[in-house]
Amino acid sequence: MFLDENFLLSTPTAQKLYRSYAAEQPIIDYHCHLSAKEIYENKPFENITRLWLGSDHYKWRLMRSFGIDERYITGEATDKEKFFKWVQAVQTAIGNPLYHWSCLELKNYFGFDRTLCAKEAESIWALCNEKLAQADFTPRGLMERSRVEVICTTDDPADDLQWHQKLADSDFAVKVLPSFRPDRALAIEKEDYLDYLARLGAVESFAKLKAVLAQRLDFFVSLGCILSDHGMAAVPYAPASEAEIESIFAARLKGKLPSEKECAQFKTALLLFLGKEYRKRGMVMQLHFGVMRDISARVYRALGADAGVDAIGAQVSAEDLAAFLGDLDSTAELPKTILYSLNPNDNAMIDSIIGAFQTGEAKGKIQHGSAWWFNDHYEGMRAHLTALAAQGHLATFVGMLTDSRSFLSYARHEYFRRILCGLIGEWVESGAYPAQEELLAGIVRGICYENAKAYFEF
Repeated sequence: MFLDENFLLSTPTAQKLYRSYAAEQPIIDYHCHLSAKEIYENKPFENITRLWLGSDHYKWRLMRSFGIDERYITGEATDKEKFFKWVQAVQTAIGNPLYHWSCLELKNYFGFDRTLCAKEAESIWALCNEKLAQADFTPRGLMERSRVEVICTTDDPADDLQWHQKLADSDFAVKVLPSFRPDRALAIEKEDYLDYLARLGAVESFAKLKAVLAQRLDFFVSLGCILSDHGMAAVPYAPASEAEIESIFAARLKGKLPSEKECAQFKTALLLFLGKEYRKRGMVMQLHFGVMRDISARVYRALGADAGVDAIGAQVSAEDLAAFLGDLDSTAELPKTILYSLNPNDNAMIDSIIGAFQTGEAKGKIQHGSAWWFNDHYEGMRAHLTALAAQGHLATFVGMLTDSRSFLSYARHEYFRRILCGLIGEWVESGAYPAQEELLAGIVRGICYENAKAYFEF
């Protein structure tokens, strides 16, 4: 039956592995977009729409695909109207992970285990809002209920991190750590780049920019930061001399936009510098690539970024990615690194490249990150896990993350764990791996929790 205890667990081995070794593992959510301010203030949610739909562009895309007017998505409709429109859209979203996630969230947090459909919308609305009025249905309460140990938010180098400081001084048991996301410092081609430099401070040269970013890194690390993150269309590799980079930067300070080649040279130089700085501090570097951003100018003009109009981009250059990693590796300055591509056609390429840069410093020092964004569905996760197992060492994988702005998204960890155990169960029962419970238990516990704890040294 749908969403019963054996959901996505089609074999006895899968069921045993999930129930005995995966289900109750704590959560380390090492990449998300939650607000440290919301967590610190811990205010209750007004209703299920504010919790479920407020900033979830995954849901916005689905509603638009169902032909729902923007008024009921990001517009002036009431919260209840938006909720009812969402249920109308999601009830027939067969094959879409949003249906599974939504059903898991309703079951896990609100105790609703009937069919998610328009006929039940009124009862779901009432049930959820009744629960949300309880004292433990706050941001912190939901995190504790989900057995979360650590989360890593996504933060700009110019952020003052005041809410992280307050959380560090509070009695909240969950660690809420910042991550260093310097995308805007690299975006030399953007019209507002000089405005951003002014936020960072006095930046009159490329050398000064590097010094300022290093100072900000030290501040982030003082608050527990262990990860950086970079979002980009592709990983650049266009080496240039320090003098050439200073010349490109000086011209930009005078208002001249760089050429495509100059952009690549600047970004290569700054990324290489940052990679070395991460290595010095024992940090993990995350590279997210293969994405096209804001491809609907109409929606971007109306709503800005993160409005649900991004898409899978071209396959990344294997040569550039290998050269970038190789440059850092050649001087033993390559940090622990996690690579994510939005293009699933990059799976085998990434898995073959990371194998060339592994060392005895850590299990899986270079990681192929969890199936990301448009790939974090049943088939996408299985494809990622299968490719990693075939070319690498699946048992060293650091596992799932939410990449989410929602406090209900920890259900995605359950979804991933069920898919993982389902896949391993199939391999075992087909005779592709021995039914040795001790070995299997270690693999499952590692991927669900223990590998991340060791890798990030939490």
